Amino acid sequence: MKREVRQLHGKAIDALLLAVEHFNRPSDRGRTQAVLIFLDHGFEMLLKAGILHRGGKIRERRAKQTLGFDACVRKALTDGKVKFLGNEQALTLQAVNGLRDAAQHHVLYVPEQQLYLHAQASLTLFADLIKALFNEKLREYLPERVLPLSTDPPKDLSLMLDDEFKTVRALLRPGKRQGLEAKARIRALAIFEAATKGERVQPSESELGGILRQISGGADSARVFPGVAALSLSTTGEGIPLTLRITKKEGAPVHLVREGTSDATVVAVRRVDELGYYSLGHRQLSEHLNLSGPKTTALIKFLKIKDDPECHKEIQIGKAKFSRYSPKAVEKIKAAIDKLDMAKVWKEYGPKRSAA
Repeated sequence: MKREVRQLHGKAIDALLLAVEHFNRPSDRGRTQAVLIFLDHGFEMLLKAGILHRGGKIRERRAKQTLGFDACVRKALTDGKVKFLGNEQALTLQAVNGLRDAAQHHVLYVPEQQLYLHAQASLTLFADLIKALFNEKLREYLPERVLPLSTDPPKDLSLMLDDEFKTVRALLRPGKRQGLEAKARIRALAIFEAATKGERVQPSESELGGILRQISGGADSARVFPGVAALSLSTTGEGIPLTLRITKKEGAPVHLVREGTSDATVVAVRRVDELGYYSLGHRQLSEHLNLSGPKTTALIKFLKIKDDPECHKEIQIGKAKFSRYSPKAVEKIKAAIDKLDMAKVWKEYGPKRSAA
């Protein structure tokens, strides 16, 4: 690990541990802001470490400052040379960044279940990234005494949304005079919704007022926040090994915008330099594996490489279609080949010879 990468990696770990520490602190004073600020800072440092580690650059030519958060996410998501983020991972990052922005610069109330959701999803994503980038386990950096963020995670986003709508409707009842608190509560969901749709701006007071009028009028959560409603939670394990990932439901719509669109988040930009990422044809893949073409084909079929979108994509140029492979396909095949019985693979997937 190069010196600058090691320094950024260390700062990322420090910030994550501080986020966990503040989440579990007994005092609520400044807790939400601290958790979001440290998570956001930790991810920016980790993104920069990952970009440098993959051979990319975190400074534009002649620029005095390094890349900002959005630019780092965009590079890790779309730059074929360094790509290590998926779209749903980028959504988690952008949601945290938007909430941090509001918490640092304005009034934001994040209910406990929502704060847990973003914190635990961030912890899982951080663990996924340091494993993918540096082949490290997050538990190597956590003291044995560290408690899990929660032992009772939310299992369903729709239930969480419905509970929040009930609370907000109660605040909006005549005579309550708690409209400001209702706006502060709903701002967090509005930011989360914006991240799913590719909108970078913070919600205005008039926009929040419109949302509250819909909620007061009886609109359900799927109508008011369709982007959040189109997400689901994937949880595995419990206690310390608990993981939580925010994923799109099958068939959920994807919003596309042009790169460079004003106020667009990187999550909304799906235009990847595909030939840069899927940089290998079949022959080049064989050369990287030091195998013959037929043996490479047999391994592709046996390991179902073409079923993995991180490894393979069929790209159309004009009327012609080409099978292209990413460097990850090389890694995946090399990692598996020593454990395989090649004779069995060849017998099952090698060229079939007709009987004499």
